[in-house]
Amino acid sequence: MTDPGAGGHRPADRAQTGSWVRPDLEIESRRYSLNLRRMWQLTALLMIVVSVSPLVILTAIDYRVTERSAESEILLNTTRVVSNTKVAVEFSLVERIAALDFIVLDNSFEQLNDCARLTEILERLQSSFTGFVDLGVIDSSGLQFCYVGPYALSGVDYSGEQWFEDVQQTRIYISDVFPGFRHVPHMVIAVKRDLPDGSFFILRTSVEVALLHKLLANLEISGEGDAFLVNHEGILQTSSRSHGDVLEPLDLEVPSYASTTRVYETSGPDGRPLIVGSVYIPDTPLILMIVNQKSALMAPWSETRRQVIGFLVVSLSIIVVVTLGVTTRLVERIRWADRQRVAALHQTEYTNKMASLGRLGAGVAHEINNPLAIIKEKAGLMKDLFSFGDRYADDPKLMGIVDSILGSVDRCSAITRRLLNFARDTDTTPVPVDLRETVTEVLGFMGKEAEYRSIEVAVEIDDDVGEITTNKGRLQQILLNVINNAFAAVSDGGRIEIGIGRLDSSHVGIRVTDNGCGMTEAQRRRVFEPFFTTKSERGGVGLGLSITYSLVSDLGGTIAVDSEVGVGTTFLISLPTSPGSKGEDTR
Repeated sequence: MTDPGAGGHRPADRAQTGSWVRPDLEIESRRYSLNLRRMWQLTALLMIVVSVSPLVILTAIDYRVTERSAESEILLNTTRVVSNTKVAVEFSLVERIAALDFIVLDNSFEQLNDCARLTEILERLQSSFTGFVDLGVIDSSGLQFCYVGPYALSGVDYSGEQWFEDVQQTRIYISDVFPGFRHVPHMVIAVKRDLPDGSFFILRTSVEVALLHKLLANLEISGEGDAFLVNHEGILQTSSRSHGDVLEPLDLEVPSYASTTRVYETSGPDGRPLIVGSVYIPDTPLILMIVNQKSALMAPWSETRRQVIGFLVVSLSIIVVVTLGVTTRLVERIRWADRQRVAALHQTEYTNKMASLGRLGAGVAHEINNPLAIIKEKAGLMKDLFSFGDRYADDPKLMGIVDSILGSVDRCSAITRRLLNFARDTDTTPVPVDLRETVTEVLGFMGKEAEYRSIEVAVEIDDDVGEITTNKGRLQQILLNVINNAFAAVSDGGRIEIGIGRLDSSHVGIRVTDNGCGMTEAQRRRVFEPFFTTKSERGGVGLGLSITYSLVSDLGGTIAVDSEVGVGTTFLISLPTSPGSKGEDTR
């Protein structure tokens, strides 16, 4: 059919209207007072912002707080490791200084100048402590009289060495790591003892760098950590995993002096952030440094944050999807309710219009009936008068004119009677209705159009249909709308078939079939939606079948449509034979 009209949402159709952004929302918003698209956008935006903002804010706060907490924990752990390592290094050096101090206090200069005795002392030291390489006794002139060890250093003159000057001032001297005469990295510990005659001698030992390596290698440092010693000039005193070997310059800035442990953040040569802990070891030229990769230390926190952010993204996605779904459903319900409201207003207006037309038709019929009665009376009188005389009674032309007047009067009377019948059928009380007579009355209004357009109307009514108890006015309006819709669908010379028969013991079926252009499947699904029309260019508003659907529902019946493009359309109406009957929905 060209225009199936439009009707109220059927329950089965409502689920088909849901979509997040319907193209027709904007079109409908121009028809009604509600801007549905704007309402959808604002509602969705407001709900998303209200739902998402607290979650995002709390996640951001949690992210920052936990990051600071993780950084504080890292700094604290680094401080603890540096302090404990400093104690271990300092204790190891003090332990060896105490051993040398005990030797110089327990032995005289002459006894220590006995190389055999000095060799025995070195062996005892090496059996009790690790790291001792040799022993040497140096007099006040800087000359090494006795030396025991793996190198040929007897008679070496140290008077020009800076450490010889320093030990005279401090009594105990600890050097940094240097190659010295032996060209092997080592450090020196020297202890001075004053003699009664005002002179002095010095007991000097070399300590292996491996001793310091062993102390630092046993540390368990996380975050790809590196522990090493460096002197005040930035020369490495022990090997480092990432920053050079012994006696190589450090590629980081030397920490400034501080009496306590310092932990700070800096960048490495490659630009990666580092956590550095440092402490100056008292009475030595050594600085203990522990360097960690910040990214490695923060890896557990970063993994946890990734999980939290992943959870946030999933939560936000669910919130957005649910919000859009709920908003769409809400706006769809508002849209449906608004369409129902407008449809109800149009239906009321249409009903009032029909009632007014009915009253007007009744008044016109009454006004016309009086002149018609007079015309019929006068024409009858004329015919009687003409029949008295042979002159006029035998004139067929004159008598034919009088009969034509009487026939036209009867035809006008029939038309006015149909108008009066439609005007009287506004009562909602169910009454017995003859379907054959009702269809004939409705087709009487369409007879001239069918004649002018050469439309063939075929009516087939089963003999067992009989009468049904229903509201005659609503039934007339249903038939008038459906048949008028069929007339609008067919072209000139088309065919319309009307069939009425029993469906079962309590229901009758009315079938109206046309051979018009038909409808697409999309049009067929929306045929009863309000304001849906395919003939808007011809003034259609899409309320005819909407009102028809409502009227059929009010009568307790159902209406279904079947259509094929290029073939035609069939409407099947099922009505109960009495108000108390209920039937199946044939849709």
